[in-house]
Amino acid sequence: MAVGNLPFPELPPLEGVRLGTAMAGIKKPGRRDMVVIELPESASVAGVFTRNAFCAAPVTVAKEHMAQCQAAGKAPRYWLINTGNANAGTGDSGLQDARESCAALAAQAGVLAEQVLPFSTGVIGEPLPMARLLAGMPPALDTLAASSQAWQHAGEGILTTDTRAKGATVTLALGDQQVTINGITKGSGMIKPNMATMLGFVVTDAAIEQTLLATLLRETVDRSFNCITVDSDTSTNDACMLAATGTGVRIESDEQVAIFRNGLQRVMTELAQAIIRDGEGATKFITLQVDEARTRQEALDVAFTVAHSPLVKTALYASDANWGRILAAVGRAPVEAFDVSRVVIDLGDVRLVEQGGRASSYTEAAGSAVMAQEEITIRITLGRGEEGATVWTSDLSHDYVSINADYRS
Repeated sequence: MAVGNLPFPELPPLEGVRLGTAMAGIKKPGRRDMVVIELPESASVAGVFTRNAFCAAPVTVAKEHMAQCQAAGKAPRYWLINTGNANAGTGDSGLQDARESCAALAAQAGVLAEQVLPFSTGVIGEPLPMARLLAGMPPALDTLAASSQAWQHAGEGILTTDTRAKGATVTLALGDQQVTINGITKGSGMIKPNMATMLGFVVTDAAIEQTLLATLLRETVDRSFNCITVDSDTSTNDACMLAATGTGVRIESDEQVAIFRNGLQRVMTELAQAIIRDGEGATKFITLQVDEARTRQEALDVAFTVAHSPLVKTALYASDANWGRILAAVGRAPVEAFDVSRVVIDLGDVRLVEQGGRASSYTEAAGSAVMAQEEITIRITLGRGEEGATVWTSDLSHDYVSINADYRS
């Protein structure tokens, strides 16, 4: 079940970037569950990772290898991704398996072990099936290609409970030259990033210095992947990676950076929203827009309080115009000196709340008509300042419970 018809886009080839997949039998037989992404030597790479204290072994190793590459003046050359097993909660043996995986791929690809970054997603607490993982590497390397189909196969190869592959692309004009940004992501449940289960891999053919690349990644993730929630659970394995191949236009001037940042934000936001549209059991795509807050963090606190409310989410699923649940969630948000008489709440184009109570223009029929829609916007105006934030979430359905109750069955 997913919201909207979003076919996988045609992602153009990028010079020096190849993607390969394998059916290693880690998740289930006959399904792509291993992905290898090859980057050129000229690439710069940045990443943001989960802040979960029980971060998975591949997260630890990926961060170690990035630091080692940077210290040696080298670039990571391969991203190794498997689904079906998170290699999280696996202690020292999990770290050993992650490092062995990198070393094995490095030996076959002719690079250093620290130039391979591992990523895993799937069941927590189970040892990585190393024999199957290692056996999947040669076919994944053999299928390395730069085509749009290779991007789609990679998008399919990183999925867990997702129902469809998720990709986004944009081509930007910089004077008489062009820059392309491609991205794929996965995520459906255990989604509330803090940097979701989510993984994201974005590549551009621009040339961008690593420090600037890392800044751009953090800025755009904060307004995309860090603004989505399905169930308020932050995963042990979250990672979002950004690579600039260095084969195209060099991004240096303020104007170039601004244009690139806007394009990157478009890709990141589209990918993040695709996760919500494919949230576990989702039947609704909800935009929560909070305006006139004192700070952006205050706006986020209000938006996430509403987005995480089981009562609000189940009302959305039932198309029940029980607007009191929204009001109650806003009222318990961590906001100091809250003047509820200044709060305005709109459901689509229907005014729900003003001057501390139900709007005089509100009717149950109008509220129910909006709640029946597949895509709904809830606007909350606090009347306290000039800052705002937008968060995207889904409803909470019977299927969400079924998917997670049966996840390991």
